[in-house]
Amino acid sequence: MEREYTLGLYEKSMPSDLSWEQKMLSAKAAGFDYIEISIDETDAKLARLNMSKEERLELVRLMMVTGVPIRSMCLSGHRKYPLGSNDPEVEKRGIEIMEKAIQLAEDLGIRIIQLAGYDVYYEESSFETKKRFLKNLKKATHMAEKAGVVLGFETMETEFMNTVEKAMKYTTLVDSPYLNVYPDIGNITNAAIEYKNDVLEDMMIGKGHLCAMHLKETVPGKFREIPFGTGHVNFKEAIALAWQLGIRKYVTEFWYVGNENWKEDLVFAHDMFEKMLDEQMTRKDEKNVES
Repeated sequence: MEREYTLGLYEKSMPSDLSWEQKMLSAKAAGFDYIEISIDETDAKLARLNMSKEERLELVRLMMVTGVPIRSMCLSGHRKYPLGSNDPEVEKRGIEIMEKAIQLAEDLGIRIIQLAGYDVYYEESSFETKKRFLKNLKKATHMAEKAGVVLGFETMETEFMNTVEKAMKYTTLVDSPYLNVYPDIGNITNAAIEYKNDVLEDMMIGKGHLCAMHLKETVPGKFREIPFGTGHVNFKEAIALAWQLGIRKYVTEFWYVGNENWKEDLVFAHDMFEKMLDEQMTRKDEKNVES
């Protein structure tokens, strides 16, 4: 049965000292279709935005040789350099990061850039930071339109954008097919507890604007490094609805934390979600036969 979805692996689930070839081969051995590259707020990750043409060509060559492409980008560098910052230099750096990230995506064949849903992070949010964020978001979207690269808001752990509904506010204001929502089901689940919302109802608000999904485990009040199966996220229910809403790209988001059996963790995550996604394909095929 030909698969109708792709399952990606978050880069930070593997040791950071691995070469790109080693990361690609590790992802392939575990069964994943692609890798989601991280451009976080550290200097080392931000430096990737300045890769030379030769380095970019080498990455593309490795994708072809290994058969494991980089097809999405987690752009969390805006946490340190947010688009809504009160500091003109920080704001300028945030726009520059956006421009370079889109160029890198275009060069490497990355389809989706996941944006961190923050107006500011280390500053206090205000009407002015939100207004500035929207202004610069429109600039970023125009860049993405020109490159043909889709931007998708990640639903975050902070109040500004921790639900699909809040992300859709800005998606609607910008009103472009190149700005959508890339929900993190773990963060949405935590927000649902905080606001006494329904996770599935929140997802439904994004109908027609959901470009991919982060599959991440959480527990109440904690958003990172929770092993799959030990938290409170109802992945089966979320994937079933996501499939109905047309999401066909999924990324398992978890972290390497020094454990020796990290390769086994990759296989566990892949097999767990492949089973759930294959079930959605089977149900669709059964419905087609019945009709």
